[in-house]
Amino acid sequence: MLVLSRKSQEAVVVGGSVDSKPTLIVTVLEIRGGRVKLGFEVAKDVPVHRQEVWERIREGEPPPV
Repeated sequence: MLVLSRKSQEAVVVGGSVDSKPTLIVTVLEIRGGRVKLGFEVAKDVPVHRQEVWERIREGEPPPV
């Protein structure tokens, strides 16, 4: 596991190359108390789920609407 520290409004870029767009950009939008609000920039055809939702989908349950 890669562990990074970021301040509010800082981002992490995943994938891509110098000549192409990144696969995913995660931006720290807000830090308040013990909670962090993240923003995800990713192609519309790439699903993004919270881990507990993803695990239910893997078990064959439909995703929540």
